[in-house]
Amino acid sequence: MNIPSELKYTKDHEWVSIEGDVATIGITDFAQSELGDIVYVEVETVDETLEADAIFGTVEAVKTVSDLFLPLSGEIIEFNEGLEDAPEKVNTDPYGEGWMIKLKCSNLSEVDGLMSADAYKSLVGA
Repeated sequence: MNIPSELKYTKDHEWVSIEGDVATIGITDFAQSELGDIVYVEVETVDETLEADAIFGTVEAVKTVSDLFLPLSGEIIEFNEGLEDAPEKVNTDPYGEGWMIKLKCSNLSEVDGLMSADAYKSLVGA
């Protein structure tokens, strides 16, 4: 299982990469493996400002549909449109081409509440 040490994580299995005040967010390798083959990613919250823990979209797999929870507060500024034609990128490259959204953070101190790679490994038993 791939859990990059430079990223932050949530108990809901999202990963976060911070550059300045912009966060790139997706779901973890663990999450995509639990979901199975992903067939659709829906994010209709672009240009909306949401609080941390709000639902920002859904991911649909062959077996189930799961909500996506925002790890940080801010404005969703971009959706990875490549997922519209190739949602399977979340399965094959969850930390690269399978990223989901970019968020302009409104409160960077919330990053301190996210999990380190080691803490996330403990959560999922890796």
